[in-house]
Amino acid sequence: MARQLHAAYNPYDKASVEAPVEGVGIGLRPGEPLPPLSADLKKQLGVQKKEVTTPEGFSLRHMDLTVDPRHDFARFAAGTWNDTFEMPADKSRYGAFDALAERNLDNLRTLLEAAAAGNAPAGSLERQVGDFYAAALDEAAFEAVGLTPIKSHLAELTAVDSPAALARLVGTWRGQGLPGLFGLWVGPDSRQSDLHALSFSQGGLSLPSRDYYFADQFAAIRTEFVAHLTRLFQLAGDDPATAAAEAALILDLETALAAHVRTPVQLRDRVANYHRYTLADFTALLAALPVADLVAASGLDLTDLTYVIVGQPEFFTGLNTLLHERPLAHWRSHLRHRLLSSSATRLTAAFAAEHFSFYGTTLNGIPEQETRWKRAVRATDDSLGEALSQLYVARYYPPEASARMATMIDNIKAVMRDRLANLAWMSPATRAEALAKFDRFIARIGHPDTWRDISAIAVSRADYFGNRRAADHHESRRRLDRLGEEVDKSEWAMTAPTVNAYFQPTANQIVFPAGILQPPFFDFHADDAVNYGMIGAVIGHEIIHGFDDQGRRYDSAGNLRDWWTEADAAEFAVRAQVLINQFNAYEGLPGFFVNGTLTQGENIADLGGVSIAFEALQRALATGPRPPLIDGYTPEQRFFIAWAQGWRTAYRDDALRRQLIVGPHAPGQFRAIGALVNQAAFHEAFAIQPGDPMWLAPADRAQIW
Repeated sequence: MARQLHAAYNPYDKASVEAPVEGVGIGLRPGEPLPPLSADLKKQLGVQKKEVTTPEGFSLRHMDLTVDPRHDFARFAAGTWNDTFEMPADKSRYGAFDALAERNLDNLRTLLEAAAAGNAPAGSLERQVGDFYAAALDEAAFEAVGLTPIKSHLAELTAVDSPAALARLVGTWRGQGLPGLFGLWVGPDSRQSDLHALSFSQGGLSLPSRDYYFADQFAAIRTEFVAHLTRLFQLAGDDPATAAAEAALILDLETALAAHVRTPVQLRDRVANYHRYTLADFTALLAALPVADLVAASGLDLTDLTYVIVGQPEFFTGLNTLLHERPLAHWRSHLRHRLLSSSATRLTAAFAAEHFSFYGTTLNGIPEQETRWKRAVRATDDSLGEALSQLYVARYYPPEASARMATMIDNIKAVMRDRLANLAWMSPATRAEALAKFDRFIARIGHPDTWRDISAIAVSRADYFGNRRAADHHESRRRLDRLGEEVDKSEWAMTAPTVNAYFQPTANQIVFPAGILQPPFFDFHADDAVNYGMIGAVIGHEIIHGFDDQGRRYDSAGNLRDWWTEADAAEFAVRAQVLINQFNAYEGLPGFFVNGTLTQGENIADLGGVSIAFEALQRALATGPRPPLIDGYTPEQRFFIAWAQGWRTAYRDDALRRQLIVGPHAPGQFRAIGALVNQAAFHEAFAIQPGDPMWLAPADRAQIW
């Protein structure tokens, strides 16, 4: 991924190696306050904050009280929920995060339906998102235009008659936010994080990882992939025989590309995926494709370009060989497939259904596509996210949430700083660097202080595809045009309604969008134990990401630099290996285990996050009288139950299998207990003794931060 961040909770791992195109919208000029709602929108929604129902938070109803917590804590905490939950037909997995995300979709729908039904002034936030949403719902318009929206791009492809023409097309498409042969983006330079640099990475694949192209266990998926492509090409006008031949060609070409890509584990290593090249040296690496022509066609100014960053040089060596070996017709077919696939959800219902049949049903086991309104809400957030965020914040986000979150963050940061200052296994030299990094740590809560002004995006109530293309083009240009500019480290990588949180290593900051700051994770009406066990542990998780196996490689300025002594780095690796071994033993499906190395960053963050949040709770409890039991449980017990309930999750088998193979997060049922069994306080809270299934001997417990 181009954007380097650690997301603590990412239910949907997107299989993409291209630089992401994030939601864009109508923003404000820097320094302007949040806009008032229009009179029209006030009339439809009411002036006051809307009272809404929220997903249930901590609850005894989720628990299976027939289970001894010393035997199976995850089931004790959420067994009744597991037994009674019915998976929605449009979901591949479902848990507390998904329930809140669904609630947020309802809230966003309320905003968008009111905006679409209103008559707000042209250029206003409501008019922009309302027109976009209305266009996204207009199914008749989708059917009427057919393939017309991409005919000009298909014609551009047909005209490609040389490597130079191919390079110019790939560059032009990248400048417009369209797919290419590999990743090309502009973002913070990991070794000089205050400047934007040009980066290249492996790409061009349709399946989740290289294993899907070679492993016998995915042979059926490869067969389905060819069948899917055959139908896709037929929808685009090919006869059955031509479509089948093209589909087989695409699988063959992508398999050849896959032989040169790195695995998900290899891609995690930030140092190993950073290589500076002069443009001349990179051009020599990819001599079969005129790189300078490609970059210039994307609209980038090469005048002052002194270097580029290449993530995986061996991929480009392999691509160079394939460009020599394969005729231009193969690459035209490949780009045609990528154009059709990336456009499918924006074209007719038949294209969208075909796209879903493979990426939804075949890869993730989802029986039914989401309803049109849900897809329309998601599309609006993706394309006009900042505009929609402003309406969401004004309507649903209570300002007092930021104040209470800030207090919890300060309490948890105090614990972490004490840990760093007194960690027995860390030498003074490394400790000084660690404290310097921590003291420059920033937390951002709820929403950005200012909003980007991207009002130049043209939105038509009658042209959904054009709206998406305009937003993609605008965002792609915004990002590419930053080359050589100073990085704005206050910029957010998620929209405000997002139910997630992340750590940005190049900015040394943690970010909590408004979307996650509500029950079940953050509940004004819950006791401290529950809030520290949920949102407190999330806060701790994000803080620890700055010191996990990859976050620890960044210094106080957000630069990728080795500031560890050799002995301390070796000690960290030994301690992390204990956690890797623990998670390697968790079997999600018969024969499919958690990859402890791939998931170690998230597991380290869970381990440390729970630990420092628990200590912060203990400090809070020590400031006043001991709280009484609630529902028969102590604050310590409620803390651990709250954490485990937050990870109650149901999966479809196909989605779980994919998660185990390519996901950087362990499945929820293992996150519910994985960090806890390493905590002495957990054993004490539930009187877990040697011989109990949940017992982990002190000598075997992972302890890092």
